[in-house]
Amino acid sequence: FVLAIPHLLIAVGYAALLFAVAWWGDKRPLYPERPWLRPVVYSLALAVYCSSWTFYGAVGSAARTGLGFLPIYLGPLLLLLFGWRILERLALISGEHRIVSIADFLSSRYGRAPGLAALVATVALIAAVPYVALQFKAVAMSVEVLAPGSDKALFADPALYVALLLAVFAILFGTRQIDATEHHRGMVLAVALESLVKLLAFVAIGVFALWHLPGDGPLGARVVEAAHVVTAPGLPKGFIAQTLIAFAAIVCLPRQVHVAVVECQDPADIRPARWLFGGYLVIFSVFVVPITLAGQAMFAGGEVSPDTYVLALPLALDQEALALMAYIGGFSAATGMVIVASVALATMVSNDLVMPLLLRNGVLTEGGGIDRQVLWVRRITIIGLALMAYAYHRGAAATGDSLAQHGLLAFVAVAQFAPALIGGLYWRGASRAGAFTGLLLGALTWAYTLLLPALTQSSS
Repeated sequence: FVLAIPHLLIAVGYAALLFAVAWWGDKRPLYPERPWLRPVVYSLALAVYCSSWTFYGAVGSAARTGLGFLPIYLGPLLLLLFGWRILERLALISGEHRIVSIADFLSSRYGRAPGLAALVATVALIAAVPYVALQFKAVAMSVEVLAPGSDKALFADPALYVALLLAVFAILFGTRQIDATEHHRGMVLAVALESLVKLLAFVAIGVFALWHLPGDGPLGARVVEAAHVVTAPGLPKGFIAQTLIAFAAIVCLPRQVHVAVVECQDPADIRPARWLFGGYLVIFSVFVVPITLAGQAMFAGGEVSPDTYVLALPLALDQEALALMAYIGGFSAATGMVIVASVALATMVSNDLVMPLLLRNGVLTEGGGIDRQVLWVRRITIIGLALMAYAYHRGAAATGDSLAQHGLLAFVAVAQFAPALIGGLYWRGASRAGAFTGLLLGALTWAYTLLLPALTQSSS
């Protein structure tokens, strides 16, 4: 427990910096004075997509399956190149109709269908639990690498304190007031800063790994050999399906819809953002390969998990400052995802599940005090999500699943929204009954084939 305290203090200090940036962003709008900055911040905020799965888990996937790490980057890149007008159209509709979530959009498109909105909110909430748990697992894993044996007991688990800390952040900057546009400029600025931090950290580790690639020849030759080693096994099983799922995730993940659509202040920003965010993803994917190869060369035959190579590699070579930078980068990847996902899900739960139920049963009435009740529902939802995800993390800790497995579980769930969403944008014949039935059957199939086996494995 004592060994974990410094890392917990670093996390608290970093969170305090985010608090300061978010507070400053709310108090002092940047864009009237610097209009060029808005698309840059927007692009970096889109990089909330790069969670712990991309920061740690992509290296683990590359070590286990070769090109198996690529779909998580390739899917969004394909959408940004060929399907970016989906985002543009969503942003335009959102601004025109004041849509604040993916549940709100689907409900609006299919004739204000509250049942469909409730189903979307329920599936999104269930799907978010393993994905948020992935972030807590990554934090606990990183602390275990830096301070072995520090996360065995419940109250010594850093993931518990991170869960509560991020819940507080999301409550303070995501549930302070009811805004018809649901814009949270301070929170978006803080998330953009986190995206910049995790990119710089990952690039630093990647450059370090380049100089420690196996082999004795020139650097260029070793880079070519590293690329050959990763690509030699060919495309792994499920590569195309995972790419399509990642393609859909950009417009189906609640946090991505919140950042890309709800928080979009000008749809014109999507055009430069598709190149800036696309470049961000390319940089991340390029440096996965040297980190993987250097880690495999360093820890061949050892007990070091490939998911931890980003941290373990600089530690093994006595680069403690670089390891600390990697820890902060990984913490940034986790916190950005948890904060935005918490706010997006709390909005859906309050708007589409709890408040309609309370109003329908006469517990509340339209008018006085309802805004305060909505805020309290959102705050309770954020805390509940954090605790459920933490419980899932503790239950799944003993299974040894890779980070990518947890991430895919959530991605497949939200991919069930894609037919109704894209059909609602481009197909006039799309019906409410078809959207509801397709989503319900898809969600039940996902729960039976993926979620229940994962829960059974966790409890065994």
